[in-house]
Amino acid sequence: MAPEYYEINELAKEESWRMFRIIGEFVDGFDSLSDIQPAVTIYGSARLKPDDELYSHTQEIARRPRQLGFSIVTGGGPGVMEAANRGAREAGVTSVGLNIDLPEEQTPNPYTTKSLVFKHFFVRKVMLVKYATAFIIMPGGLGTLDELTEVLTLMQTEKIKPFPVILFDSKYWKGFLDWLRAHTLGRGFVDEADFELLRVCDTTDEVIDTVQEWYLKQAIVGRKALAK
Repeated sequence: MAPEYYEINELAKEESWRMFRIIGEFVDGFDSLSDIQPAVTIYGSARLKPDDELYSHTQEIARRPRQLGFSIVTGGGPGVMEAANRGAREAGVTSVGLNIDLPEEQTPNPYTTKSLVFKHFFVRKVMLVKYATAFIIMPGGLGTLDELTEVLTLMQTEKIKPFPVILFDSKYWKGFLDWLRAHTLGRGFVDEADFELLRVCDTTDEVIDTVQEWYLKQAIVGRKALAK
């Protein structure tokens, strides 16, 4: 039997239509989310179970920004995202879920007050960042690491404003941070200044205090993350 070959240019015929669909996703996102700022985006594992202690921590963290007038934005799926949307909804603040259409379906969690589904990861990632004025990174896998490093890169290259990036659970993130300092910083691939906006917290109070102190210090309330 002849082997099946993947045709690299297979999608070329529909590239023009793809561009219109991408533009349409951006337009829908901008129109739907323009009224949610200021917001805090919470990232983390989709595989977290409701009986995990981290689920309760995430839920509580998402309840607290009500004191500061923030909406909550997540990737809209299960796990950490569900816990964050649930906490936001219970607190009576805007609970945004930005889901992704995947072959293995990730259904939107039932705790959002505003929900969008994207076909393209990069459009979704823009929306997760665009209206955020703080980023809380709960423990997660490859997707969470991708989102964390993208946020840090956007700040490093001054594509977005330097808002707080909070890593929750010091034990979980210790190995990653040690590696960054020993190898990337140690070999001069990043600067010490790149770590200035990273904060590690182990309690809800520490998270909220970090966000509040930064805003009081900077005298900034509700500005979009995008620098341009």
